[in-house]
Amino acid sequence: MTEALFVVSENGYWGEECTEPLETLSEAGVEITVATPSGGPPQIDEQSIDPDQVGEETASHVLDVHESDDRLNDPIPTARADAELYDAVVYPGGHGTEWDVNQDSDARRLLRETIEGDGTALVVCHAVGILAFARDSHGAFIVTGRDVTGFPNEWEEDTVDEDGRLPDGRKLPYWVEDEVIAAGGNWDAELESEASVTVDGDLITARGPESSTAAAETLREKLDR
Repeated sequence: MTEALFVVSENGYWGEECTEPLETLSEAGVEITVATPSGGPPQIDEQSIDPDQVGEETASHVLDVHESDDRLNDPIPTARADAELYDAVVYPGGHGTEWDVNQDSDARRLLRETIEGDGTALVVCHAVGILAFARDSHGAFIVTGRDVTGFPNEWEEDTVDEDGRLPDGRKLPYWVEDEVIAAGGNWDAELESEASVTVDGDLITARGPESSTAAAETLREKLDR
């Protein structure tokens, strides 16, 4: 049986970026395990279930999945996860990833082991920031020389205030685009396109919420091969 691990933020994941691949893979018969850095239940970004932000239908559906899916409600700690047991590891985005998932040594280990092993990694939106910190077994940045997309600076400028603070008052610790480029990634968020999903070998990256469906389908098709 095909298996996938979802590494989800406890500080605010973006609902659609998790539920789209979760449901797409589930419908394809993939067995899914959820992990968080400490093993506590993932917390959802309230903006991702705000009807004014994402629409009534999306907000209602995402909230229902968040509250009722047993896999999301009973995660394992990333320290206990073994990448060799999974065909894919999925990193949903959300600003919260900047504080926990992207900084978690075990989340980075799982990414390294997946890419250096036989698995595929899907990294979405702000979770793409993990590529600015994750290194391969030789100490080089995993992202160096790879083509990637992710949450762009142009969008971040519309998200934070002049002091770099999010609407909830937290200071954004870094901007994903800047850090990934500094680590050697070939960045193109394809701002002229409605969706942006980039495949570079065993690494799939997606720009943001509107790319969630395409990202999920891309991973499903890769796992079907």
